[in-house]
Amino acid sequence: MSEIKIGVIGTGHLGNLHTKLFKQVSGCVVTGIYDIDENKAKQVAADHDVKCYESLDELFNDVEAVSIVASTSAHYELAMKSLEHGKHIFLEKPITATIEQGEEVVKLAKEKGLLVQVGHIERFNPALLSLEKYMLDPMFIQTDRLAQFNPRGTDVAVVLDLMIHDIDIILSLIKSEVKHVSASGVPVVSDTIDIANARIEFENGAVANVTASRISQKKMRKMRMFQRDTYIAVDFGSGVSEVFRLESPENMGEGPLMSFGEIGVGDRKKLVVYEQPELKQVNALQHELQLFVDAVTNNTQPVVSGGDGLRALKVAEIIIAKIEESLARV
Repeated sequence: MSEIKIGVIGTGHLGNLHTKLFKQVSGCVVTGIYDIDENKAKQVAADHDVKCYESLDELFNDVEAVSIVASTSAHYELAMKSLEHGKHIFLEKPITATIEQGEEVVKLAKEKGLLVQVGHIERFNPALLSLEKYMLDPMFIQTDRLAQFNPRGTDVAVVLDLMIHDIDIILSLIKSEVKHVSASGVPVVSDTIDIANARIEFENGAVANVTASRISQKKMRKMRMFQRDTYIAVDFGSGVSEVFRLESPENMGEGPLMSFGEIGVGDRKKLVVYEQPELKQVNALQHELQLFVDAVTNNTQPVVSGGDGLRALKVAEIIIAKIEESLARV
């Protein structure tokens, strides 16, 4: 089977990484890159020994798929142009700047039979991947995503910059519709919301409490999940997850489980056991790019589809609207 020809649109920090890692992905070849900043594009092209295209049309003529790693405000225009030219697209998060734009992108892709994968990279974090063997059905989720201030990304609220990672994961874990959202937040050092907290309630009774900040002294990317008989702690920064669960003594068997004691008596007795799932040795970005190439090659649904990206954006926009309403009352 021939390799998929891919072009990269955008040569900022992420565009540089995409160009580098796509060259390490099997089943594809990086045909070249394009950026409105011609000098930067030429430098990145030289660094990775790929062609620097002078126009999008020229790039479209040579590729079957594109990776769009431009600013969020440019996602819609670039995505629509790519789809109109019949190209599958990998689109960094958030999918677009507005819900209406996202809906148009998803609609056009469906009409043309093209694939859209949205770059919610934390879905491929080793800590989350290590939980694949567990039945995850959380009824309460607590997330904290805190970062030190970086001017890059402040053109959008922290909800779209950071929190949207956790929103996407939560929506993938809780198989129910959102019932109610309440939120608060405030701009601190930029003109957009820099710290935010949201409570997302679902129709099945599940609740997620989500916090994001880009003005913290220390970095933190953690999630805690609670479900019947199980508590799971996920550290996206270290890539390590920990599982605490109740287990019947007869099911213990031999293995790496550690018991912390027991509760109940007689037939109801259960052990409190601890397990640290095997750490997945993967580069999250390279892994998601590989899955995009595999989806294009096999014509299968991407792990994080355009619809998934749109759903996350819709919840993020509700959170932002709730925060802006509360700020307007102050």
